[in-house]
Amino acid sequence: MCSSEPVNCFPVLVNTLSNTFLRLFNSTARFRVWSELFYMGENPKLKNYIFFGLFAYLLVLAAGLPPLFAMSSVEDYKVKSTGC
Repeated sequence: MCSSEPVNCFPVLVNTLSNTFLRLFNSTARFRVWSELFYMGENPKLKNYIFFGLFAYLLVLAAGLPPLFAMSSVEDYKVKSTGC
C-alpha cells in the first residue's frame, strides 16, 4: 500500500483512515493523495521565473546576513565580552 519510505507512507495512511471514517458516516466525499506537491508541466519559462525569483531572494538574504554578524561582534567588543 505504501513504500518503505516514511515520507510516502504517512499521507497514504491518513488518506486510508480518512476515507474509512467517511464511509462509516455514509458520506459520498473522498480524499485523494498525490505523490507530487504541485503539478509541474514542462514549462521552461515558468521554471526560469521560479529559479531567478529564488536566486534574487537568496542574494538579498546573503547580502543581509554579514552585517548581522558584524554588529554582533561590535556589540561584544563594546561590552568587552570575553567569549566564554
